[in-house]
Amino acid sequence: MQLLPILTTAHALFLDFDGTLTELASRPEAVRIASGLIPTLSALHAHLGGALAIVTGRPEADIDGFLAPLHLPLASEHGAQYRLHDTSHPAVPPPDLAPVLHAAYDLASRHPGLLVEPKRASVALHYRLAPHMEARCLDTLERALQGVQGVELMRGKFVFEVKPRGAHKGQAIVDFMTQPPFEGRIPVFVGDDVTDESGFAAVQSLGGWGIKVGEGPTMAQHRCMTPAALRGWLSSARTNWERER
Repeated sequence: MQLLPILTTAHALFLDFDGTLTELASRPEAVRIASGLIPTLSALHAHLGGALAIVTGRPEADIDGFLAPLHLPLASEHGAQYRLHDTSHPAVPPPDLAPVLHAAYDLASRHPGLLVEPKRASVALHYRLAPHMEARCLDTLERALQGVQGVELMRGKFVFEVKPRGAHKGQAIVDFMTQPPFEGRIPVFVGDDVTDESGFAAVQSLGGWGIKVGEGPTMAQHRCMTPAALRGWLSSARTNWERER
């Protein structure tokens, strides 16, 4: 595993959100934005000519709310929804998730600590506050999936998510890299979870770098141990670029 690389204005920067830019929280709405993060992202976005995107499992509205007033390029819901410029659009046709949503809500209503997060194109079932329910959550969703076409089950940190088949962070990065202002740059993707491995594979296949935040096995060439350290790396890049101007 290599040390963190030097970020330059020739790169395109793709950033996961939870566990990467921010520390993980017990509930999605409980995340806190560190002081200085938004000005740093704003400055990097400008220095990179707009080639900075958030690539996340979160819905678009969540990211815009946390990072206001920024309105960054965004691949949300694990690549099911794209926003390259001012408007967003589905990357794949949204599936009918009514059976999954019904099963998840029914389970959560009977077991405190479970949290259902409905999105435009996916459904997440969080069990961080009830880790003993992991197997039950998985079984419930797998049963519900039997009646749904065009979807797949994905595992994250204390969460299972049902999303459109074929939508993932790696594909989002590949698609963004064909469009300005990302086209022709060297891609860098930073993430923390198993759901980010497709992003690492994508940037490395395009000659760029993957950076894993935290512990655990990964195909990324680089590792940063905490979100705070990652924010420090981003801030240092901003400072260095501003000194060179």
